[in-house]
Amino acid sequence: MADACLLESKPQMEPSSTEGGAEETLPKNHPPRPPHKVILKHGQELEEEQEELAEHQPLEQEDLNFERWKRRPLPRRTLHQKIADLKTYLWNAETNEFMGRSGKSWSLILLFYAALYLFLAAMFGGCMFCLMWSISPYHPTFNDRVMPPGMTMAPHLQGHDIAFNASDRKSWKKYARSMDEYLRPYNDGAQERKNMRCTHAGYFMQDNLEESAERKACQFKRSWLGDCSGLQDPHYGYSQGRPCVLLRMNRILGYLPGEGKPVNVTCGVKKGPAEALGEVQFFPKSIFDLKYYPYYGKLRHGNYSAPVVAVRFASVQYDSHIQVQCKLNGKGIINDSPTDRYLGSVTFSLEVGA
Repeated sequence: MADACLLESKPQMEPSSTEGGAEETLPKNHPPRPPHKVILKHGQELEEEQEELAEHQPLEQEDLNFERWKRRPLPRRTLHQKIADLKTYLWNAETNEFMGRSGKSWSLILLFYAALYLFLAAMFGGCMFCLMWSISPYHPTFNDRVMPPGMTMAPHLQGHDIAFNASDRKSWKKYARSMDEYLRPYNDGAQERKNMRCTHAGYFMQDNLEESAERKACQFKRSWLGDCSGLQDPHYGYSQGRPCVLLRMNRILGYLPGEGKPVNVTCGVKKGPAEALGEVQFFPKSIFDLKYYPYYGKLRHGNYSAPVVAVRFASVQYDSHIQVQCKLNGKGIINDSPTDRYLGSVTFSLEVGA
């Protein structure tokens, strides 16, 4: 095949345009060459396809009628028809169905749920049995309580604010009543009946007994609190402007405080004039004796009476608002926690008026 395109030369050629832009002369009265094929170099043939514009077919009017696609409103039913339908739903006499189900269907459903809940109850009971069988009722398997003890006080009133006038009985009567309730288990008669009188100074260890055996408890008599016992002065000094408070270390199962040495108590002014507190007296003494520890729990130590330290503010200044803090001091004791105000200490406000 020749490299160049061969063109026929005839007289009176008419110009014609090719795809490459070259003009070709054709003789007159000669039919034009079909434009869909053009012979190019290297024998390549390119078929020209005539593109036709796709005419947009408009939507028919039937498709634009959206009204026929809308949900048709249900016909309104009368009350009589509704009641009839409800009766039919509850009991269909034609199909013998109750609430849309036959007797066989209801029996299968009830049987399935009965078996399901019996299985769940049996599984729960088995888990509880294994749990109770694996733990001891006398001491916890895991102890997540903090070992350094906290401290509580009486009178135990909301806010830990002690404010009263010595001459106004109504202002301090609630404090005296709270002290009475707190000291009722420490009455001398009850302590002599239930507990033993201990004379040793160290820990009262009873670990050699059987796990379920009852542990003995040492006496702590109310009369040992002196002027703060409520026996000589039933008003606990509040009527005289010399109030008493009771401090007790929190009970922790198996805890041995002080690492062999008694834990003592100190009280001072945390906020306010230091001289306003005056003299501070402790009954029976300012320490917690080791003979009351360890504590073996409610089941084995049912008669246990935690020791109490009574604090009397014998010469507090009138009309002085101060904040008092009492602390536990001893080895292993934490009394300066910034997050727990009751860990090793207790803080309360005191204001005494004439």
